[in-house]
Amino acid sequence: MQPTFKRHRRLRTSAAMRALVKETYLHKEDLIYPLFVAEGENRKTEVKSMPGVFQFSLDRLGEELDEIVELGIQSIILFGLPAEKDELGTGAYHNHGIIQEATRLVKDRHPQLLVIADTCLCEYTSHGHCGVVDEEERIVNDDSLNLLAKTAVSQAQAGADIIAPSNMMDGFVVVIRKALDDAGFHDIPIMSYAVKYASGYYGPFREAADGAPKFGDRKTYQMDYSNRLEALREAQSDVDEGADFLIVKPALSYLDIIRDVRNAHELPIVAYNVSGEYAMVKAAAINGWIDEKSVVMETMTSMKRAGADLILTYHAKDVAKWLEEN
Repeated sequence: MQPTFKRHRRLRTSAAMRALVKETYLHKEDLIYPLFVAEGENRKTEVKSMPGVFQFSLDRLGEELDEIVELGIQSIILFGLPAEKDELGTGAYHNHGIIQEATRLVKDRHPQLLVIADTCLCEYTSHGHCGVVDEEERIVNDDSLNLLAKTAVSQAQAGADIIAPSNMMDGFVVVIRKALDDAGFHDIPIMSYAVKYASGYYGPFREAADGAPKFGDRKTYQMDYSNRLEALREAQSDVDEGADFLIVKPALSYLDIIRDVRNAHELPIVAYNVSGEYAMVKAAAINGWIDEKSVVMETMTSMKRAGADLILTYHAKDVAKWLEEN
């Protein structure tokens, strides 16, 4: 028995095995940190359901950016809170909209910081849905695509490095890709919310982004969480349309989906560790029920192990600090 045991030990410590295991380790480069940027002045408002997460006005955003860069985080995603909303979400594609202005500020202050722009209408529409709504309160898919394409182009013009459409309209990737190409932004990649489930885990985000629907829900254009095969079809559709990254959202309850998408595609996979997942951990930690660092690092590693290349998480600043400690 002894020779067999030694042989297995040699296999487990081989260069190939070490390389495989290393892929599951967390790195600062894996992290994408979400930022909520609001119109107004001298605003740094904590989101009640997300301790440690804030809404920043542009004049207070710089201090947060400095900390992010100091921690070694290389990528952020921007979500906007406009001062006014309307039925068509005009603020999403206005050249001086809050995301466009925030992007310019980031690029002026820290040009090396990679800016991902969330491309959706829900934060800007008076009804809170991700597309155009008709008189019978139905989502009008094709009219929505035109506005989303305008939004993507305006974000690219402002300096966004990556466009991340989260609306889940049918055909959104190909329409946005064509619009970016026609505007001369051939090299701007699309980080598609390819697999986005209609989930109860989004509640705190809707407070943070002030984007809850005023009627109905989003189940007609987001995915049924009991449906596993649909994820593969949605991901394949976005790949065929020209996506460059594939997001799976939420992440923690959908690790099997991350692995399915990882097995099916060679594109980078992004796990979105959503607001509800964050809020549960923070609440338990604040009450002393769990060790926050241990649970967060285990959770992040599980997403890497499932196949994620990048992790979009509100824990990013804490994770970066803990990685530095280690």
